[in-house]
Amino acid sequence: QLRLVESGGGLVQPGGSLRLSCTVSGDTLDYYDIGWFRRAPGKEREGVSCVSSYDGRTYYVDSVKGRFTISRDNAKNTVYLQMNSLKEEDTAVYYCEAVPSHKVTTVQHMCVYGPNPFGSWGQGTQVTVSS
Repeated sequence: QLRLVESGGGLVQPGGSLRLSCTVSGDTLDYYDIGWFRRAPGKEREGVSCVSSYDGRTYYVDSVKGRFTISRDNAKNTVYLQMNSLKEEDTAVYYCEAVPSHKVTTVQHMCVYGPNPFGSWGQGTQVTVSS
């Protein structure tokens, strides 16, 4: 059974940085496309960034472009989300989702229309941006 564990969240001041990690166990990361999603209080879940296992293509929601970077280290079975220039509106619980690559049309679709019925989720990590 696939298991995902997110880590790296915390409290940071506006303008600061955090790096989130999503570590996958139970199977090889190579077979999965990975997405980072977030849910802020009172808001719907939002796809933040997704990355393909096949060709490394990435997708970012407009609000994080130029500030967040998604990357994957298949050897470590881990996907990262580097978050720079954090804003108070980035405050949310961040979740990662793993979807078998053959069940994903495009990473943009994965992020925009998630969750995927074939996806597996972690428990989330809280990110709070506040002065």
